[in-house]
Amino acid sequence: MQLSQYISDLLYRYECVTIPSFGAFLSHPISARVNVDTSDFYPPQKQLSFNIQLQSNDGLLTSYISEVEKISFEMANRKIQKQVIQLKSRLEKGETVEFKYIGELASSKQGVITFVPSDHLNYMTQAFGLATFVSPLIERKAIVKEIEKDGVIALSSRRKRSKQFMRYASMAVVFLGLSGSIGSNLYLVQIEKENTLAQERATVRLDTKIQEATFIIENPLPAVTVNLKKQNGSFHIVAGAFRVEANSNKKMQQLKDLGYNARRIGVNRYGLHQVVYESFETRKEAEKALFKIRKAHNRAAWLLIKNRP
Repeated sequence: MQLSQYISDLLYRYECVTIPSFGAFLSHPISARVNVDTSDFYPPQKQLSFNIQLQSNDGLLTSYISEVEKISFEMANRKIQKQVIQLKSRLEKGETVEFKYIGELASSKQGVITFVPSDHLNYMTQAFGLATFVSPLIERKAIVKEIEKDGVIALSSRRKRSKQFMRYASMAVVFLGLSGSIGSNLYLVQIEKENTLAQERATVRLDTKIQEATFIIENPLPAVTVNLKKQNGSFHIVAGAFRVEANSNKKMQQLKDLGYNARRIGVNRYGLHQVVYESFETRKEAEKALFKIRKAHNRAAWLLIKNRP
């Protein structure tokens, strides 16, 4: 089974792809950047990372394998678990596990898993066709001309005349600058006076109009209370995806009992009913809530970006 290829396919569309009982590959968008030392320009891309704490089966990878290989969901799950056993065994032996186009995993002597991302693919679809390029620095060289001895005398003479001209030119520029500055200041003072007078006249007229006016409201309108319901948003914190609809309803009710604004956001392309803790309008709000949920309730919760129809 081409596990690396399946994960790579999903990373183009999702920010979290979990290998059940093993860990999850996460992607985070970063802006274009430049390396000043090497003059390398890098396009926007998704930065990959690995989190060993996220091991719950959200059904995403299993459903994708089931669809591609035309096998049942249970069969796909068994094939994944077989691969997980092999991966863990290789890491325990000190081997480096490579996920093609994704990165490499290795285990230290202390049992700490390290991940080195690959730079072969850019999983940000918006940056398709943009490649890294190098713009070399522009070097400027001074041109030195050799002249004969007689020519040196003529050159020094020209330089002397040039210095005198530049001295007079500098004095003229300073004089013109001072003249222009003084004239500009006088002009600005005059404009300020005119503006002040015009403002005073306008204030007097407005006060007169207000004193003469009479406002009578015979039938004042009653106060209206409008309850506005906040939009659900496009950033969803996923609690789980269920093939059986009754299980999704049960999970949603459990989350509501805990105080979350849980709801279902429909069925995904794999036929799974998705249940979310809550939905948000902005990424910043969603990431803040996701951090709290992972810390207090569910480490396997993840962020799904799904635009409203």
